[in-house]
Formats: sequence, structure tokens, C-alpha cells
Amino acid sequence: MLTELGYCLLLAVALLGPGPRARAMKGVKCGGVLSAPSGNFSSPNFPRPYPYNTECSWLIVVAEGSSVLLTFHAFDLEYHDTCGFDFLEIYNGAAAEPGNLLGRFCGQVPPPPFTSSWHVLSVIFHSDKHVASRGFSAGYQKDVCGGVLTGLSGVLTSPEYPNNYPNNVECHWVIRATGPATVKLVFVDFQVEDSDECAYDYVAVLGAPGPVHRHRYCGSSRPPTLVSLGHELQVIFKSDFNIGGRGFKAYYFSGECQEVYTAVRGNFSSPNYPSSYPNNIRCHWTIRLPPGYRVKMFFLDLELEEPNSLTKTCDFDHLAAFDGASEQAPLLGSWCGRHLPPPVTSSRSHLLLRLHTDRSTTRRGFSVAYLGVVPMNVSCSRTDFQILISTQALAPLGQTQVYLGSRRCAAQEVGGTFRIQARFDTCGTESQRRNNTSVIVSVLYIAFSAAGQDDTQEYEVRCEPRRKEASVHLLSGSHWLGPYAAAAEPLQEAPPRDEVEAAEVPMAMVAQDTSDIVFLGLCILAGVLMVIAIVVLMLL
Repeated sequence: MLTELGYCLLLAVALLGPGPRARAMKGVKCGGVLSAPSGNFSSPNFPRPYPYNTECSWLIVVAEGSSVLLTFHAFDLEYHDTCGFDFLEIYNGAAAEPGNLLGRFCGQVPPPPFTSSWHVLSVIFHSDKHVASRGFSAGYQKDVCGGVLTGLSGVLTSPEYPNNYPNNVECHWVIRATGPATVKLVFVDFQVEDSDECAYDYVAVLGAPGPVHRHRYCGSSRPPTLVSLGHELQVIFKSDFNIGGRGFKAYYFSGECQEVYTAVRGNFSSPNYPSSYPNNIRCHWTIRLPPGYRVKMFFLDLELEEPNSLTKTCDFDHLAAFDGASEQAPLLGSWCGRHLPPPVTSSRSHLLLRLHTDRSTTRRGFSVAYLGVVPMNVSCSRTDFQILISTQALAPLGQTQVYLGSRRCAAQEVGGTFRIQARFDTCGTESQRRNNTSVIVSVLYIAFSAAGQDDTQEYEVRCEPRRKEASVHLLSGSHWLGPYAAAAEPLQEAPPRDEVEAAEVPMAMVAQDTSDIVFLGLCILAGVLMVIAIVVLMLL
């Protein structure tokens, strides 16, 4: 109890202490900390007109692990198109930051019910020096199911989770994104009474494509990740009079806190960037490219909360990348603080970036750019290059052109593979010295054409003829790659084994490296001629 009381006092000081919002009129009972499991509060003098120039802050704090349901019994504030005069603001958490704002309201239409994504909710009432109305009356409860969720992200659970849910309950949640954005729902735990067509206990999700059993889910298999068709998802949980289960836990992401990118290249950043990101959010950005691509991601800026000073690990705010489309995929890396990580490359055509922030300390956030790169197999002899690229990587784009140095050296399509065989004295190759080593260099061009827009990727191919060692590097010369704009970034030099098998060319079609055989033959011929010459001279 002392711990909870101390926590409440700290939150109250943070919210109600001196600052731009602490301008409540003296002598008016206004604001406070509400820590009971349920209760009611209202504007000063309600139901009589509220006073002018008043600002009140209420901090609702319930037991940790619970949520708060806020409902309004009456509502009448001065109306304005943007609620710029008298207004009521509702925040998801203790900090009155733009990223935590659930809504600003005025007029005579009461706000919808709101459910917090954690155990703290803030309500701020403001009136100016003109026009006063009756005000508002509201009530709150903890651990009730249902409501309207409008935050950037949050957690959704069945009643009393992870304990068994009660019988005869029915919960309705509306998850609403601001603007034209979509909503994503990811289930991380699921155990609901199983039955044919989920006739008894079930979770129903409306507003997303393709759920089974008439939009219902039950049993112990987690539902798939669901993305809304519009800007809203409805989630309904229902239990009957007997047999229960652990219930469910799900994360939701909305607005700029979740995006799916399918373009070959792009860039994005944390919410509010370059201003501070919100507290207590969990965001997903998924990059989905056509089969055969790899995703290469460049970090243009990074400033998150510093690592734990004791463990030196990213225990607080952190950014993580996964080698696939879900958090179950292998981890590519996890970062925090201000150190700019090197680029990362996926081993498949999907990559997921997740941002997790806690309840305190925010920073500028991050900005990243990504590029779909094409895995290829490059080899060389002492006289020529050979480049193999699976057509699977390029076919979905249509009208794709692949050439080395100039369009005269275009690739040939052989057995499901784009193939370029080019001698060093053709196709724009040139000899250079790098690190005191003689290398042969050329540029491979892959020209993507879509909707009348040209987007050409450039790859530098190198060969060290003496060792017959080849390599390929992505030439990232675009301004949108920031500090990487003029760098040659190393690239995976070969596709995975299954794609190599798909890209193999029939043996009869593959040019063999005969340079060593020719060189040896010339040496033998020269030796034979020398012996003949010596013999002739002796005979003379």
C-alpha cells in the first residue's frame, strides 16, 4: 500500500505540479488523483456553469496490470471547430504529451468510452475567459472489458487474464486509427473453449479480411495477424455459462505506429520524429518485397534511451529488427542509445522493425531507409565475368532490364536465370589498382520500370584475376540514403541454397574457365618448339 501510495504521489506531482497547465483558479475544487477501483468526477460547479480561466487535471491510477474504462454521463462545453476555447483532453498515461493524446472534445456530443492501454489515465479540463456551459460528469472503472481504443498501440486481454476468464461475459472493443491509417492486431497468447464453428466461447474480429468461422476464433491456436481493411477493427469476446480457459492477449498497432511497405525502396521514422516519441508504445514496421529480394536497411539517425547502466543492455526503450515478417523470426539486432548501427540485410524478402518504449524518458527516435537488393552469384576467371541472377527476383516487376556496363551487354535468360558472360575487354570494364592490388571493375545495372517511373539500381562487380576472386557491392548513390549516399555497401554474394538450385543453368550452357588450360598448352607448345630449335641447331 505504501508503494502504491508513493507511486500515486509521484505521478500526481508530475502531472499537477507547477507548469503551463497548473493555472486552476484558487478556491475551486479542481482535479486530483483518483486511485479507487471505481469512481466519479466532474467539472467545477457541475451541473451549474463552470468558472472561467480554469484548468483541472485528474490522474486516474488503478492497480498495475489493470486498465481503466472511462465513460461520460453528461457533457456540455463551449463549441468550437477545433475545440480551441473550452475543451476536455484524455491522455493514455500520466504524461500530457501529443503521442499519448486519445482525444480532445468540446460541444454537446459526449466522448465515447475510452479504455487505457495501461493502468494510468489522465483527464484535463480547460476553460477560457469567455462563455461557460454546464460542464461534464464522468465515471471510471478498472478491469472492465470493452471500449474505444485510439492510441498508437496497446494491449488487449480477456477479463482476468492470465487467469481463467469468467462465464457469461461479453466484451466489445473498437480499435480506431486516426486518419486513413489501418489497424493491425497480433495475438501472442490464445486459449478459448473449443467447439465446432466456435459456437460457445469465441473471439470475433470484424473489419479484417478472411477470418474463419464467420469471423470467429476459438481453441488453442493463435489467430493470424490481422490488418483492417479500413481505419477500424472491432473485437468481440464472448463466453457462455460453463467451461472457460486462460483467454487471450493481443497487441494492437495503429496509425504511424504500424505500416507495411511493399515498394522496392523507401524510408520511415519513429512517431513524432524528430520530436520525442511517445511513452509506452510498441510499434511495427513491416517491409514485404517480392520473392527473391533481400531487404537492406540503413540507419540514418538513432537517438533512444540509453542502455541499462548496470547490465549495459537495452532494457528500456529499444529498436529491434527481425529476419522475417513476425517477432518469431530470427533477430537481426537490437539497439538503443545514440550509436548508429551499420546497415543490416535480411536473408529473405521480409523484414520487421519493432520499437518498444517504456513509461519514462523519451528521445528523438530514429530514421531509416531501406532498399530491396537482388542476390546474385558473381564469378570470374582471368579473362571474363560470369553473373547469374534468378529470374524469380526480377520477374514480378516486368520490363526488367539487366546489363553490364552498357545496354549492348544485356543479360540472356537461360533456364530461369539471367546470365551475363563478358570478357574483361568488353562491357565497360576497366583495370584499377585498389589496396595495391590490380582489379577489374565494371557496373551492373538493373533498371526497374513501373508506372512510367525509372528506378535503376547499380552494383559494382569486381574481379581479382590472379586469384579469380569476384565480389559485388551495391552502389548507393541516392541522396535519400543520407550518410551512405556515396558508399559502396557490401552485398550478399549468392542466394540461399534453394534459390541457387532454382538458378542453376544446364551444364552444357555454362561457359567453362579455359584460361588455365590455354596458358598451360601455350607453355608446353613453347617448350616443344624450344627443344626442336635446340635439336636443329645441334644438327647444323
